[in-house]
Amino acid sequence: MRYLVFLTFFLVAFSNANCQEIAYNLRMTKPQNHYFQVEMLLSNFKESELEVKMPVWAPGSYLVREFSKNVDLVTATDENGNALRVKKNAKNSWSIAKGKAKTVKVYYEVYSFELSVRTSFLDLTHGYVSGTCIFMYVNNHIGKKGKLEIFPYKDFKTISTALPKATESVAADGSQLFEFENYDHLVDCPIEIGNQELFDFNAAGVKHTVAIYGEGNYDTQKLKVDMTKIVETATAVFGQNPNKEYTFIIHNVVDGQGGLEHTNSTTLSVNRWTYEGTKYLGFLSLVAHEYFHLWNVKRIRPVELGPFNYDAENYTTLLWVMEGFTSYYDELLLLRAGYYTKEEYLSKLQGSINYVEGSVGSRVQPVAHASFDAWIKAYRPNENSANTTMTYYSRGQVLAALIDAKIISKYNGTKCLDHFLQQLYAKFYKKMNRGFSENEFKKELETFLGENVDEFFAKYVDGTEIAPYNAIFSTIGLNVESVGTTKASFGAAFRQDGGNVIVRSVRAGSAAENAGLSVNDELIGCNGYRVNQEEFEDFLATLELGTNMNLLVSRDAVLFELSANMAPFYKPQFLFKKASDASKTILFNYWLRTL
Repeated sequence: MRYLVFLTFFLVAFSNANCQEIAYNLRMTKPQNHYFQVEMLLSNFKESELEVKMPVWAPGSYLVREFSKNVDLVTATDENGNALRVKKNAKNSWSIAKGKAKTVKVYYEVYSFELSVRTSFLDLTHGYVSGTCIFMYVNNHIGKKGKLEIFPYKDFKTISTALPKATESVAADGSQLFEFENYDHLVDCPIEIGNQELFDFNAAGVKHTVAIYGEGNYDTQKLKVDMTKIVETATAVFGQNPNKEYTFIIHNVVDGQGGLEHTNSTTLSVNRWTYEGTKYLGFLSLVAHEYFHLWNVKRIRPVELGPFNYDAENYTTLLWVMEGFTSYYDELLLLRAGYYTKEEYLSKLQGSINYVEGSVGSRVQPVAHASFDAWIKAYRPNENSANTTMTYYSRGQVLAALIDAKIISKYNGTKCLDHFLQQLYAKFYKKMNRGFSENEFKKELETFLGENVDEFFAKYVDGTEIAPYNAIFSTIGLNVESVGTTKASFGAAFRQDGGNVIVRSVRAGSAAENAGLSVNDELIGCNGYRVNQEEFEDFLATLELGTNMNLLVSRDAVLFELSANMAPFYKPQFLFKKASDASKTILFNYWLRTL
């Protein structure tokens, strides 16, 4: 017996001595220069050469941001402090000639001066870490667990993150030790370091911690009540919450930028005075949106969105489901939680449909293409984007509402979109622990609806046709009337630059485009009179079809004249009216129910 115990101890000790280990030390010794200092400690790796990489993007934000641009000189030493050769292989990759060294310490600094939900920031007021732009990973070893020790600046007393603590104690120097299961886990847990305000609340059986940086007009007790409602209403959609703990990091700033989802946390960036009136409802909608993502995108997801390729774009045609369905629910949850009346909710949905169908780009770019091209178009707009693109958020929201209506009608008010999402969650996340392909998603929807959806996808997902809103919504007690009209239109928008009137956008096929007007042209005169923006826009509103105008324009300081004729423009528009059919009232009330 004593022999077996000794042998077990020996094997464990031998295993630990030869186990590959990854650890990070994070410091911020001089916050006013906006640099984080990072040490990677790599032990017992057998390769004679190691490759370390910095991601080029942050999951949830579909744009290559080239995070390596902020990395300063990368150096490496062995366990004796001897320098090891470091060679840069590519824009985000470095190779380290390790040789026979047992331990390698990689050191680098990261300039961090962009406070957003997807980038990192450091100054004398606080530090914020978005993992993919701070922590490198070891190529071919991304699945290994490890530890992160954070050494806060001397004036920073609090660290907030969803990473589990390796020990509850805080060292004498203020450092804290955290653990991660793999690199994905490490960078999926943003970190707030400073003197942020903290409070907790329990909802849906989960402890929620809120860390707030920056002053604002928020009321902590009100936030506890309202965020609890949002969490419990969202959890009710799926019937279960996968987390034991969840962390909200909130940045109160001048220019709020929205949120970014993570598996068991989120970062929200909002205007510091957003906590009253209609702005506050917008904040609660943002909370609902990012919280709903803990199911829809972090667990229910396309195969392309995890495990991630951090070196390049991860293309998928299903962002209209991930972001669009979530956008549908962020408003629906507020209705269910009692923050909107049915009329207020319908007004918002009607506005979304009119925005989508009234946009020129909606007839050009299918929502599946908008999803795929997010990497190259959505976050790189130009002066022509409105003519050629449509956001997968809004169009996906509208499609979610249509699919919800079809399900409610099919099951006569006993099932809705909630139940379809529950099916995806149970099958692909709980049972198979993987994402789904586009074809798998489509087949699951067909099976759930009990009907072929080829035409629906061809026309409204892979195509750009206007959906038959009345035919679909009327089955659940909502009539939709088409009230679009054809009007005389010039088709250009302007901005005032000092005393100058500058062309801001030109609609494709419009009178302005046909006349030869371009974005950034300066409009000086019309019909022999000098113009200002307000008067000219008022003048355009009075003109009838075919009216001719002579325009004096400056382009690159060259003056010339253009002749324009007011042209017809049809803008689709829809109006909601609750159906009077009593038999549909039950379905209508099931759809727009409160909990």
